Amino acid sequence: MSEPEFDLFVIGAGSAGVRCGRLAAQRGVRVAVAENDAPGGTCVNRGCIPKKLYSYAAHYHEDFEDARGYGWRVGAASFDWPTLKRRRAAEIERLNAVYAGVLEMAGATLLRGQARIVEPGVVELTDAGGTRRHRARRIVIATGAEPAVPPWPGAALAVSSDEMFDLPAFPHRLAVIGGGYIACEFASIFRGLGAEVTQVYRGTHVLRGFDDDVRAFVAAEMAKKGVALHAARRVARLERADAGVLLVLDDGTELQADTVLQAIGRVPRTRGLGLEALGVALDANGAVRVDEGYATNVPGLHAIGDVIDRVQLTPVALAEAMALIDRLYGDGTRQVDYEHVPTAVFTHPNIGTVGLSEADARARYERVRVYRSDFRALKHTLTGRGERTLVKLVVDAASDRVVGLHMVGADAGEIVQGFAVAMRAGATKACFDSTIGIHPTMAEEFVTLREPVMA
Repeated sequence: MSEPEFDLFVIGAGSAGVRCGRLAAQRGVRVAVAENDAPGGTCVNRGCIPKKLYSYAAHYHEDFEDARGYGWRVGAASFDWPTLKRRRAAEIERLNAVYAGVLEMAGATLLRGQARIVEPGVVELTDAGGTRRHRARRIVIATGAEPAVPPWPGAALAVSSDEMFDLPAFPHRLAVIGGGYIACEFASIFRGLGAEVTQVYRGTHVLRGFDDDVRAFVAAEMAKKGVALHAARRVARLERADAGVLLVLDDGTELQADTVLQAIGRVPRTRGLGLEALGVALDANGAVRVDEGYATNVPGLHAIGDVIDRVQLTPVALAEAMALIDRLYGDGTRQVDYEHVPTAVFTHPNIGTVGLSEADARARYERVRVYRSDFRALKHTLTGRGERTLVKLVVDAASDRVVGLHMVGADAGEIVQGFAVAMRAGATKACFDSTIGIHPTMAEEFVTLREPVMA
């Protein structure tokens, strides 16, 4: 049999795949990275980056209003949807070129086309020019995830998060189905841009899996800003209406919308890869099963990122890529710590969190202390806005270690990132107490919490 063309063949040029391919190529490994879409994956093209840009855009409406409280005389503001779309598209196109360039400069080969694994070590790539096969010593699946398809009648009348950034017309009436972070972010963003927004979710609170205080607090703040929340409701069906789409709920409630967004979760993108025929072990939702070294049950086949569905976050995918390459071509000492993964939710206001929720901490530790404060930020003493900020610490009483840190407020993600380093290093509540705060800031609230709200 002839020598394999590549040492490593990566399927997917998203965050995980590009990092994996670049690091391997820099070590002298012969690498190919296959992608059937624009380089950068969901994060760059239809996720983190455009979402954050649109979140910035949505904040300007309030900023114009708030400026009046500080003596600025601002004329009537108007929003132009085509301009935002055009500016976003130009930036994403620039980033696509950056991702492709990163691979090229490292010495990796970027192949365009739809990849399918036809046998161990052999990838079939199909594009407009036909089909060709490539042989590799190892294959890495880094195909990410995609929006889940809902089961209710009329689902085809709605859009997923993939389409939200480039809707032909701005939706003046938006209905959002779902209570997860993607649903809450788009509800906040489009409300900030001026749409009437209704959000429907089947749970009693949004953001399942987050700290309960955070969930209740952010829902209240979103409602203050005008998002109409319908908790504990299920979708019965969607119907076409003269004025858009009619959303019918299980209690008979009818909601008219120009656009309906279905954001009920994301599932690993494994369809069409040939995994079932190879006998690759998959979870019920299609996630690729891997061991601690990201190896599947098929020799020479690995998987990383959202497709393994451990923690669907870009920085986690990057960390998994670095750990895998270190294991395959390094000393194998790099590990991914899934215990202290900080994350942000770009609702309005933002959420930043790291570590355990209060409920999870109480399930793990015998005694837990909780410190919490909510307040109106200094900025809003002059704007008159009723927005409030929440900060919360969860502490293991036996060790005094801070095991959970949560915030709802402006720039929460920027603030929590630094505290994540401290928690990763094992910071105790005594460390927080002995740290001098930066005054006046919202971040200082974390080091001035003195009395627990409950033992």
